[in-house]
Amino acid sequence: MQVRERLEELERQNLSPHATLSAESKGRRAPEAPCPVRTCFQRDRDRIIHLCRAFRRLAHKTQVFISPREDHLRTRLSHTLEVSQIARTIAKALRLNEDLTEAIALAHDVGHTPYGHSGEAALDEAYRRYDAGASFKHQEHSLRVVSELERDGAGLNLTLETLEGIALHSKGQTDLASLLAAPLQSSVEALVLSVSDRIAYLNHDLDDCLRAGVLAPGDLPAGLMESLGWSHSARVGTMVEDLIQHSIEQPCLRMSAAVLEATDALKCFMFETVYSRPELLDDCKKVRGIVGGLFDVYMSSDTALFEACGYVPDDPARRARLVCDYIAGMTDRFAAEQYSKHFLPSSFPF
Repeated sequence: MQVRERLEELERQNLSPHATLSAESKGRRAPEAPCPVRTCFQRDRDRIIHLCRAFRRLAHKTQVFISPREDHLRTRLSHTLEVSQIARTIAKALRLNEDLTEAIALAHDVGHTPYGHSGEAALDEAYRRYDAGASFKHQEHSLRVVSELERDGAGLNLTLETLEGIALHSKGQTDLASLLAAPLQSSVEALVLSVSDRIAYLNHDLDDCLRAGVLAPGDLPAGLMESLGWSHSARVGTMVEDLIQHSIEQPCLRMSAAVLEATDALKCFMFETVYSRPELLDDCKKVRGIVGGLFDVYMSSDTALFEACGYVPDDPARRARLVCDYIAGMTDRFAAEQYSKHFLPSSFPF
């Protein structure tokens, strides 16, 4: 018996009846011979870490604060790692498939633009100007990155379970209560990722706000902090432990009414108090200028597009798709450099 087969047998013996088993995977779009050592979901995780260049670029993409001076604020990569850690903790406690959970977590944001959600909105706006029927959503682009763009267009050929988890992860401002009450759309592991993403960003964005001086401890709602915890670790612990306690041996995920209500209230507080702050909205306007300006350059200049991508499609829709892919893949730093190159005098001390 091969090592992989022994691992698959251990999954059958030890995982929850609600877990996704590697041996019962729906497979890949392009069939491959199985690895003698790793399960299919282990291979997905390894491909994301070792082969996915978009994953590595997340280290230089904004989480919330654009071009932060404080070196300890989160980037999109540190956000991804925090999501992965929370998701693995939950999956292990509920006896779900940790490897599938981790693979989805590591890849869920690889399609994110430079400059965070401001960049996402700006790219969507610019793309629609040149193709009225098009749109840009980071979760859809994450799927495109791993399926069509990585490895010079070959993609990573991940399992269908991992792809489903990536595609379904983002719920925007939807209350967590609504997310947990909805019928299960994919695997329980995919739902663990969605909940872990919410737990991670609410808490680390709040932590970054306090570190950056955007909020002071006295600005925090006392009632929520009493319910969830006054420290970052206490709040994460409260949410994760409550979720685990109420989800053991269940076919879906559950939380107590009190913690669920407090979590959704924290989400509302963050959107009302932090994400809509004037200084962040001012940055959004600057991002629209950078992203929209670059989109216009690559759509109007064959020379600029050829220099960037190596070819120039004749069809306008294909050209807009190529430009969208190129800008979405930029880091904050590279986008700023390209904007400087095309819009500022050559002698400008960037």
